[in-house]
Amino acid sequence: MRIGIVCPYSFDVPGGVQNHVMDLAEALIGLGHQVSVLAPADEDSELPAYVVPAGRAVPLPYNGSVARIAFGPVSTARVRRWIIRGDFDVLHVHEPLTLSLSMLAVLSARGPVVATFHTAMTRSRVLSAAQGALRIVLERITARIAVSALARKVQVEHLDGGAVEIPNGVTVRKYAGVDPLPGWPGECAPGVGGSIGFLGRFTEARKGFPILRDAFVELARQRPGLRLLVAGPGDPDDLYGRFPADLRERVDFLGRVSEADKARMLRSVHLYVAPNTGGESFGMILTEALAAGTTVVASDLDAFRRVLDQGRAGCLFPNGDAVALRTILGELLDDPVRRAALTACGDQVVAGFDWPVVARRVVEVYAAAIEATDGRVIDQEWVGLG
Repeated sequence: MRIGIVCPYSFDVPGGVQNHVMDLAEALIGLGHQVSVLAPADEDSELPAYVVPAGRAVPLPYNGSVARIAFGPVSTARVRRWIIRGDFDVLHVHEPLTLSLSMLAVLSARGPVVATFHTAMTRSRVLSAAQGALRIVLERITARIAVSALARKVQVEHLDGGAVEIPNGVTVRKYAGVDPLPGWPGECAPGVGGSIGFLGRFTEARKGFPILRDAFVELARQRPGLRLLVAGPGDPDDLYGRFPADLRERVDFLGRVSEADKARMLRSVHLYVAPNTGGESFGMILTEALAAGTTVVASDLDAFRRVLDQGRAGCLFPNGDAVALRTILGELLDDPVRRAALTACGDQVVAGFDWPVVARRVVEVYAAAIEATDGRVIDQEWVGLG
């Protein structure tokens, strides 16, 4: 099968959707399909062979974060050329309702289109107000995929349709068995040591880092060997300035990490903490931590509950409650038997998220979309946007 995949966000900056697209592409290639990915990226960027760069992206505030997208006449022309050259059996676009390459690809497509929706904004005034303008985009989509029940809810509440729920995948083999970083995770003697990890933008409010910081500071006063490992974008001075001077030496900041180092980072801690406060439709980092064999502690967001099998594959704490988080962290660090039980359950759960398993489900949607269009090609003038 010849498959064209469109990523709306820049490959020059790592992100959940970008990682999803790359992992899906590699899983599909592993299943024997021909795959080409179109994404915003500089022409001289180091990219996998299957990725076609569509030029530099511009930042756009979106869903409490900043998305880097490409749009306009030049992007439109590049999308059209890529579609013509690819002669795809199916086109798979991600987040087609943002001003992005994905929207341009839908409007330029001449065959079956599958769209994956990642966002879980269940009460969006923007979507409601723009529903008429977006109707033309939705009408050109043959089949829809939602990465979570919350993302699917957007389809039902705002977009007059349903979607097949297929979760984000994780390449388990990339995380299982990798070596931890030198000197980590260290000792975890009762009441003394232990290591905790966090990955993400510590300056972004919805990632909940202040909640983890407060819990760590109080717990570190009780446990002289406790350490915190932080990875993600940001200024080191800004991070260390958020901690009391006497505890800063127990905080290690890796900065932005590669995918390989992310796996090592997750293997380097006794507990991975996801203190996010909202805006999450799935929780990719949770499945990655589970794949690494690390015990997960997460806020009780609905999306996180679903990934962690309602708390059987990881420990949940009340959203925003630093005191409850501190208590749970201390109890888990002192209870290796409970950590092992959570990890064992996590191994079973994450097997269902392994990319080869997920990719086969996506291929089933492709086949249904192709069958629904019966091989027809839309014979029409290209849509002009600019």
